[in-house]
Amino acid sequence: MTHKLFIYLLLSLFFAGFNLSAQTEHEVEPAHHNEQTDAHQGQDEPFDPTELINHHLSDSHDYAFELPFIHKTFHLPVILWTKNGLTIFSSGEFQGDEHGKVIVEKNGQKFKRIHDLIVYADQVGEHVEPKDVSLSQRPLDFSITKNVASMLLTFLALLLVLFYTKKSYDSNKVPRGLASFIEPLVVFIRDMAKENIGPKYEKFVPFLLTVFFFILFANLFGLIPFSPFGYNLTGNIAVTFVLAVIVFIITNVNGNKDYWTHILWPPGVPVILKPFIALIEILSIFTKPFALMIRLFANILAGHTIILTFVTLIFVFKNWGVPFASGFATIFMYISELLVAFLQAYVFTLLSAIYFGMAVKEEAH
Repeated sequence: MTHKLFIYLLLSLFFAGFNLSAQTEHEVEPAHHNEQTDAHQGQDEPFDPTELINHHLSDSHDYAFELPFIHKTFHLPVILWTKNGLTIFSSGEFQGDEHGKVIVEKNGQKFKRIHDLIVYADQVGEHVEPKDVSLSQRPLDFSITKNVASMLLTFLALLLVLFYTKKSYDSNKVPRGLASFIEPLVVFIRDMAKENIGPKYEKFVPFLLTVFFFILFANLFGLIPFSPFGYNLTGNIAVTFVLAVIVFIITNVNGNKDYWTHILWPPGVPVILKPFIALIEILSIFTKPFALMIRLFANILAGHTIILTFVTLIFVFKNWGVPFASGFATIFMYISELLVAFLQAYVFTLLSAIYFGMAVKEEAH
């Protein structure tokens, strides 16, 4: 088992290095030339690891499919709600441009893309940055981006795995194959929910299982170093924000009388201190899901960044000794991230169960 894992990680490193070298050729924008740089047109452009890492970690309107000797980019649909109504077109019309040079005219309006931010072309200047664009200068964007496509891919894989598991139980009462891996996880999450929530745990088990397997699959797919995998889904704060908001809503909607009493008028506290303690408790309602959001986002983003950094060192130093040191460091990080993938899915699910248990717990009077 150990040698198979080692071989897999070596192949992953090879694919990662191959794909990154392809990215440097196809995706890194050339630097702007001036009178001095024009004199050195025969020289190679310097490799910018920061730009490449940011490209891998950021969202976009394109979805790349990359394997050795295969490089295919799928242009996702752009869906905008504009002043003239719904507007839909392919992101391929912006192909090869991220700095607002290509203008697309649809539905009587002109649009351009500035670093994956779509704006009204006639309302912004030529060299505007995304941070300087106001809400009135951009349409409502409901586009299918790389993160959305990655999320749909994760859900599809999750459904296939769980339906296969169910089918194996219909034909065999004893779990086999993939089902023998899924069943212990389901039982583990169920028992964890029962321990932390109490008698009402069954109500929350479906959500806890869903969020656990979604985060786990997204984390594991993010470690596969070639497209259509290798995405940074749970390392995107928008995704973890939505998950945290769902936990926030479920917790407070199911909060019983004892839960709200402890928050708004804490028992066993001197009356003069009750308003101050209540204020702290009210703030904790928001800080708990905020901690869920930041913990998952920061851990996954940091892991992806470190792995990409080790791999790009090969292209920065261009030395025969660097690939060996970088390769071993990358393998170590891959092993660590495999652990983190399971750990972060478990921690998010565990803390959610604890919050649900606090909301539905009934005090003995």
